[in-house]
Amino acid sequence: MRPPIRVMLLLTCLGLPGAARAAWDVERLMQALAQQKSSKAVFVERKTIALLDKPLESSGELSYQAPDRLEKRTLKPKPERMLLDKDVLTIERGKQKISVQLDDYPEIRAFVDSIRGTLAGDRKSLERYYALSVYGTPERWKLTLLPSDQKIAALLARITFLGHGHRIDSIEYLQADGDRSLMTIEALPGT
Repeated sequence: MRPPIRVMLLLTCLGLPGAARAAWDVERLMQALAQQKSSKAVFVERKTIALLDKPLESSGELSYQAPDRLEKRTLKPKPERMLLDKDVLTIERGKQKISVQLDDYPEIRAFVDSIRGTLAGDRKSLERYYALSVYGTPERWKLTLLPSDQKIAALLARITFLGHGHRIDSIEYLQADGDRSLMTIEALPGT
């Protein structure tokens, strides 16, 4: 079914050809994301917390191996390592090491699956916990995840991914209490 002529005219006036705009949707984005089987990147994360005068900033490295291995290695301000390997999340800080099975913590699983599902282009996994919407074009897109489960919505208002092609450029988490985290991501050459 073709879009109404008014929509086509509006898209044309905005410089977006109707056929190209109509073709870019959740399914096409998931297909593009699924193409990336491994990657390495650097990140900078800024957490804005109501109780603090200024945002907390951290930076480090990310690595991903499809479909279910993700590592976040924080280098500054203090070393920390988070490793997701299948359904086990391990966090290391200094000499402390904690591992949890995701099946034992549904809210943590939903949060982890927002990242893992997006990286893998796994629409089915994402739709277990979130309503998805996509805006933009393959050259510049925005994916918004809105929690569909009340327990998750009590903690998290939305997650927004910005990217281009099969790359994610940033991830913003807006918590239900108004605190937020913005992670900017820059892929390393050759990945």
